[in-house]
Amino acid sequence: MDLYEYQGRELFDRHGLPVLDGGVATTPAEAREIAERLGGRVVVKAQVKVGGRGKAGGVKLADGVDEAQARATDILGMDIKGHTVHKVMVTTTAAITEEYYFSYLLDRANRTFLCIASTAGGMEIEQVAHDAPEKVVKLPIDANKGVDEATAREIVTKAAFPAEVAEQIVEIAQGLWKAFVAEDATLVEVNPLAKVDGGKVLLLDAKVTLDANADFRHPDHAQWEDKSAVDPLEQAAKAKDLNYVKLDGQVGIIGNGAGLVMSTLDVVAYAGEEFGGVKPANFLDIGGGASAAVMANGLEIVLSDPAVKSVFVNVFGGITACDAVANGIVQALDLLKQRGETVDKPLVVRLDGNNAEEGRRILDSANNPLVERVDTMDGAAKRAAELAAAGV
Repeated sequence: MDLYEYQGRELFDRHGLPVLDGGVATTPAEAREIAERLGGRVVVKAQVKVGGRGKAGGVKLADGVDEAQARATDILGMDIKGHTVHKVMVTTTAAITEEYYFSYLLDRANRTFLCIASTAGGMEIEQVAHDAPEKVVKLPIDANKGVDEATAREIVTKAAFPAEVAEQIVEIAQGLWKAFVAEDATLVEVNPLAKVDGGKVLLLDAKVTLDANADFRHPDHAQWEDKSAVDPLEQAAKAKDLNYVKLDGQVGIIGNGAGLVMSTLDVVAYAGEEFGGVKPANFLDIGGGASAAVMANGLEIVLSDPAVKSVFVNVFGGITACDAVANGIVQALDLLKQRGETVDKPLVVRLDGNNAEEGRRILDSANNPLVERVDTMDGAAKRAAELAAAGV
């Protein structure tokens, strides 16, 4: 889960890191109230999960409450790279004398954690790395050791931070790592990490990504989820503990295992080219335990998408045998009928693996007019695409 800047600032503040005072507003009147509390000059910043806010006019200085309200009026409702601004963050200002960059992230390619630091902050780190690679330091972090004082000093030395701010950045490096670990983040990025008048170093920005796999350890993280930005079908699927992602297509996909589902998406997209560019409508992995209830929930979500014209159920029996899956499909259709759900879209089912023959027999015996069984993955994908095209 990617956090908005104001949420990241709140997270940093929670861990005692030096940030500016401020608040978040959804209306110009709320922005005025925050500016009044802060007093003096403030900065009003659009809250969108995309870069380039400043260039788009989404970051404005304001002298006093009247101007803060006016700037919030200008920014709220703006479109920034396809993102509508619904909130603004209002903070005190700071007289910046130097800008730095600092981040911790999960380095998936090398299966480790990584610190990236630079004395050239305030601009995209990718651009700095391209134009002046010697100014960007990348230091792998041992997950067992973490960032103690010695490691923090090594980062500061290698990045050549000025001596007058070295001690502050050593403390920030340790504090930011503690926040990174404590919140189960995969990214914490500060750009700029700034030295301001008086010599104090502040975190003037906050880009944070949290690992959704660790949500069970952090019930408080739910408050940061932006439900308005999540597809309603994805929300409904999450409530049923289903791994679902909405896509822009016409063939609903249900499979057991992420790898199999990903392959199914490719096969359907390829087969769909023959039928006017029919594409997969979703990713849905029901996992290994394809019980009737799980299958019913999966079908309910997929069939709730008005764009879906056919459904391809692709299952490879392993720990859960195909006969259990077949029974799950038959019972799921009965469950949906009992719930009052309308099921009128064709289902193409491919079963293979453990007890596949018995699974096929169960489906054939059920003789449901909506269910069509095809034995090969390519053949089933082609048939599902053909049915979707006919239903458009």
